[in-house]
Amino acid sequence: MAYLIGIDVGTSGTKTVLFDEAGNALASATIEYPLHMPNPGWTEQDPEDWWQATVKSIQAVLKQSGVPAGEVKGLGLSGQMHGSVFLDEKHQVVRPAILWNDSRTAAECEEITRVIGERRLIELASNPALTGFTAPKAVWLKNKEPENFKRTRTLCLPKDYVRFRLTGEMAMEVSDGAGTLLFDVKNRTWSREILEKLGIPVEWMPKLYESTDVCGTITPEVANLTGLKAGTLVVGGGADNACGATGTGVVVEGRVLSSIGTSGVILAPSKTPQTDPEGRAHTFCHSVPNLWYLMGVVLSAGMSLRWYRDVIADSERAQAEKTGTDPYDVLTRLAQESPVGSEGLIFLPYLTGERTPLKDPYARGGFIGLTIRHQRRHLVRAVLEGITFAMRDSLEIVRSLGVRIDEVRATGGGAKSAFWRQLQADIFGCEIATLGSDQGPAFGAAIMAGVGTGVYASIPEACDAILSVVERTEPDPARVQEYNDYYQVYHSLYPGIREACHHLSKKVAS
Repeated sequence: MAYLIGIDVGTSGTKTVLFDEAGNALASATIEYPLHMPNPGWTEQDPEDWWQATVKSIQAVLKQSGVPAGEVKGLGLSGQMHGSVFLDEKHQVVRPAILWNDSRTAAECEEITRVIGERRLIELASNPALTGFTAPKAVWLKNKEPENFKRTRTLCLPKDYVRFRLTGEMAMEVSDGAGTLLFDVKNRTWSREILEKLGIPVEWMPKLYESTDVCGTITPEVANLTGLKAGTLVVGGGADNACGATGTGVVVEGRVLSSIGTSGVILAPSKTPQTDPEGRAHTFCHSVPNLWYLMGVVLSAGMSLRWYRDVIADSERAQAEKTGTDPYDVLTRLAQESPVGSEGLIFLPYLTGERTPLKDPYARGGFIGLTIRHQRRHLVRAVLEGITFAMRDSLEIVRSLGVRIDEVRATGGGAKSAFWRQLQADIFGCEIATLGSDQGPAFGAAIMAGVGTGVYASIPEACDAILSVVERTEPDPARVQEYNDYYQVYHSLYPGIREACHHLSKKVAS
């Protein structure tokens, strides 16, 4: 029996899972770490926290499983996209990493668009300049922290920093590289034109691999730290969204991923690099060779529900604690007491700006249509509906570009609740499929490790062999029609308040 390890370097913690070759999770460990917000709109982390969490979580899964280290065939890495790790000539961290949900770089995005040209940038990178991406962070460093820029010799992403600590090799694979805005997505390589025009040295950028390529091996020092065997193979792995898609079998055209975690993602594979000419959705390289995907992102999907739980739902949290249940289960049960449309209440989930389709770091959330009749059950249902409306925005872009949608596979928090699965089916107007196992991006990373080490022949073959749909949720025609009407209202709201949101956001930041 072969065993594989997947490691997901996430925003709230690092999750390590040990699987057997049949895809069964034998042991799992998550080590959390802090998110630092030194200024409004800034989010940073210390890469050392990722490393310590990786070491501890590997130790934990080896101890839990009892699997001999020598039987672990390979290790794959998944990680939060776009985060910027700046390293000096000795590969020491120059400053805290700037994360995907950091919005400090609006001015740098305008600069990049001006220097490259809006149309040319989409031609080269297949994406517009957005604050979440890596390139604006590098330009920000050059503009705002020139001494740190001068010290920098390497620019890498979170999981690739962890790879370096594991193997001593500086490498990056194409699915994560595609999210830097320094990448020629169509040709799966660095864009020298973008790098040169932005004044970012080509020499900073790591060597590129495909996701299933072996990029290094566990060093003797790391073997002593973690319990792994020295020489264990480490493959390229992938961006968290590409790994999440792989872990749910969304690795062929026609299958679409709906993932609702901290952020929300709609991801649709394509055999060719389809590009949204308006730049509303992203085009990235998939972890499957010669496959790309269109992706829309809702920045505050599950984060909006968490905000509601932490700030408003005091009584529901108390009830959950008293009964020993999950607060989110209490909230979704409460939401079911409200009718479709929450009696005319709509929630805009733009709590940290919005990426798809607004491309607006200054967007702000709100409840629209609030009346004295509305109670907590209406508020929480409106939050769930608003998140799902925002996800539909991305799905509509995929449909408009002619990409096939045969089946939507749900994962994350939005898949765990039967109510939320039905909500997705009714708002999206299509069947929602769920799988028997949901280990998230770590599973996808382990599958990639299996392909890279010869356990599986290919990613699609592995997915078909070890994954199966266990439930299908059909849309209700009457609710579909009702939600179509509410969605049109939702979709029309932000343009009317955009100017006010920008004014308020800039007042807070000033």
